[in-house]
Amino acid sequence: MVHNHNHQHEHVHQLSSLNRSFIIGITLNILFVFVEFGIGFYYDSLGLLSDAGHNLGDVASLVLAMLAFHLAKVRPNSRYTYGYKKSTVLVSLLNAVILLVAVGIIIAESIDKLLHPTPVEGSAIAWTAGVGVVINAITAWLFMKDKEKDLNVKGAYLHMAADTLVSVGVVISGIVIMYTGWTIIDPIIGLVIAVIIVISTWGLLHDSLRLSLDGVPVGIDMQKIEQLILSQPGVMACHHLHIWALSTTETALTVHIVLDDMTHMEEAKHLIRHVLEGAGIHHVTLEFECKGSTCDEETC
Repeated sequence: MVHNHNHQHEHVHQLSSLNRSFIIGITLNILFVFVEFGIGFYYDSLGLLSDAGHNLGDVASLVLAMLAFHLAKVRPNSRYTYGYKKSTVLVSLLNAVILLVAVGIIIAESIDKLLHPTPVEGSAIAWTAGVGVVINAITAWLFMKDKEKDLNVKGAYLHMAADTLVSVGVVISGIVIMYTGWTIIDPIIGLVIAVIIVISTWGLLHDSLRLSLDGVPVGIDMQKIEQLILSQPGVMACHHLHIWALSTTETALTVHIVLDDMTHMEEAKHLIRHVLEGAGIHHVTLEFECKGSTCDEETC
């Protein structure tokens, strides 16, 4: 019971810390988006406008992720027996889709700019994007320590880290334009931004789509889980093994287990739960059967 209390205390502390990180990140980025959009429109820079559009998408992603964390804390009720934990998965999927839509817009605008080039102010681009490098780097740092604990946090970290590199690219394009007048670099940077967004988003899209379809979460090996169960004393076989995500941080499992002696059921239950918790699965439902029970063909 003490272990469970400590686990809950640590979880609440983590949520409080993440909530603060989200608020700081959202505030910094939304202020920068307004500045970058304004300067981008004034100087007609696609590099700045596309970067601002991407940053706006990141602001929306951060807001949605923070909302999902709050929904995940809502207690279960008679209509939603798991609460709103699944909202964290839906948000991560929505964030990935939003970013891919942004990619399409950036590519279309970049191609149009390549076909119809216009002069831009290199120094303004360089200075504005330079501020973006600092803001994006700070935001990425806020999520770095928790990025492996949750899919939404990992998404936020990857996006902001990618944005830092993108802003560096925009700074370089501004310097090149300033000293060479080669304005075509601006739409080229826009296309590079699009490629970076696709690369950084693809894994998030794949993982969130997998979880939304109740697939086995990334990082959990179904065969290893089976072997863990079968390796416990008294376990002869198992079947109807299902593993899925309740949220981006919680995994559930159900399984039917055949024992050689039902008098050892409580001991087997304790051992199996313990090894599964060690594998990162805390929501476990076990159904035991005695040796010789009729089983269907789906056995492991």
